[in-house]
Amino acid sequence: MSQATKRKHVVKEVLGDFVTPTENQQIVKVVGSRGNNLHEAVTAQGETFLVSMPTKFRKNIWIKRGDFVIVDPIEEGEKVKAEISFILYKDHIQNLQKQQLWPEGFTEKLPHNNENTRQEDAETKHEEEEGSSSEEDDSDLFVNTNRCNYQYSESEEEEEEEEEERAERG
Repeated sequence: MSQATKRKHVVKEVLGDFVTPTENQQIVKVVGSRGNNLHEAVTAQGETFLVSMPTKFRKNIWIKRGDFVIVDPIEEGEKVKAEISFILYKDHIQNLQKQQLWPEGFTEKLPHNNENTRQEDAETKHEEEEGSSSEEDDSDLFVNTNRCNYQYSESEEEEEEEEEERAERG
């Protein structure tokens, strides 16, 4: 089987199948990458350990900090205590939450009063729309810290003053 065919099957398996963890499997959150196909993971109870990426996923499927995975325990492992068996995406997580199989430690805290928060959200959205129409807010734009910051002014008076200073000097 060619490499492209293997990749196709692995991607189809990961994206298409909805898997539920067995008794010995558990859902963990990836905290960071340690290199050499090892990732640091934390359980819903807060236990941290290393998990290994199996060869079928290597160079085919990428995981990053904050992703959730289902792992199989490795009994003889001291530092590396589990191996990734399945990578969970948004659809998989929603399916597990519907089946009441999602760990309590990973559930996000939601406000109890949905009506009040909806009203507040609508008010803040309305305020944001009003504010954005009068002036533009660039605070959400990406700032490249590798470049010097230049101050640009849109004032015509400043431009005229600069031109006069140049004329006086030259």
